[in-house]
Amino acid sequence: MTKKRKRRKLKKGFKIFLVIFSITLISIISYIIIKPSKDNKTISKPNILNKNEDKHYEASLIAVGDYLIHSSVYKDANRLANGDGYDFKPMISYIKEIVSNYDIAYYNQETILGGSELGLSDYPTFNSPYEAGDAMLDAGFNLVSLATNHTMDSGKKAVENSCKYWQSKENVLTAGSYCSEEERNKINIKEINNIKYTMLNYTYGTNGMPVANDYLVNVWPTDIDNINNPEKDTKYQAYKKQVKEDIDKVKDKVDFLIVAMHWGVEYTHEPTAYEKDMASYLASLGVNLIIGTHPHVIQPVTWIDDTLVIYSLGNFISAQYQNKSTCTNYKCTTELMTSLKIEKDIKNNQTSVKITNVENELLYNYYNQSTWRNFKVIPFSNPKIKEYLPNYKEVYNTYKAVVQKMDNEITVKDAAE
Repeated sequence: MTKKRKRRKLKKGFKIFLVIFSITLISIISYIIIKPSKDNKTISKPNILNKNEDKHYEASLIAVGDYLIHSSVYKDANRLANGDGYDFKPMISYIKEIVSNYDIAYYNQETILGGSELGLSDYPTFNSPYEAGDAMLDAGFNLVSLATNHTMDSGKKAVENSCKYWQSKENVLTAGSYCSEEERNKINIKEINNIKYTMLNYTYGTNGMPVANDYLVNVWPTDIDNINNPEKDTKYQAYKKQVKEDIDKVKDKVDFLIVAMHWGVEYTHEPTAYEKDMASYLASLGVNLIIGTHPHVIQPVTWIDDTLVIYSLGNFISAQYQNKSTCTNYKCTTELMTSLKIEKDIKNNQTSVKITNVENELLYNYYNQSTWRNFKVIPFSNPKIKEYLPNYKEVYNTYKAVVQKMDNEITVKDAAE
């Protein structure tokens, strides 16, 4: 064999070697990369964001009724402040202990917070000091309805003062009364524990007080002289379109929608035909929670499908007295506080929200009926209730029955032993 042929043969063999070596090397590397682990037959890439992962979120909510600041109430607050301003905080100290544990805490600002600069006033045209609101915020309340039959009591200036007061407070959501059309149409959304929520608020009227601009207070007009025939009330029926527009504008942007309604007939425990019609309509539009105020007494709590309806929480603080014919048997001073849990679940990219753990607790609005002083709100479950209301068990049984009248599965927290 010539040297030339020998070189060609060696060169060919070397090429074959390189091919075999390359194939072998690639196989080894591939094996190392995809080699099964001892614990798992396959290796998957770390899932940094699993869009299908199930998630669960919760938020707690508590609600009380009408914060009705009669002159006896603000005079007592002035006494508690030693004549220098107004201190309402001692009146609600027992409630603060409870409310401070909740994420969302609602109350109805029945009387306008126009401030002392306009002069404070009592029934029938109220004006209340800013310190009344300060006490509620200090207690942990952060969701406030402003549309009531007393919103216009002290005129447009009082509403403007109220707007400025609430706008100066952080982490508080108000609804129902505004200082401009732009503000009224603005979508205000809060978020807690990954749950987005908002509230809309309407009142049945303003006691005949003129409303210079519609944005000053949301009025869903009702004919109080024909209270059992809402189907014949053309103004009431026409306003449903506005309510639907308001709801449609926000419902897809939030997880939980609350509507606070100032409705019904004072001092009656039975919801009117208007209340029932409004509640059914709101539930049909996808509202999660309906909170009723204005009657000054408790009305039942019930469900309309998945919507919880509190027809009336009654008063929270007021000086409506016991011996008046409309307020017999502690009906204006026995009040309701409702708490619940909002649960949000995300499964297979589908979001669902529900209300659970609904509990109702009766409250007593005490004051000395001889001096019209020493206002105090105390839960019936607090052992100190015995000091303020000796016959508390009898009163408790009376108003527990009212709460459960439309649904006996609605729970009411036991009174103290």
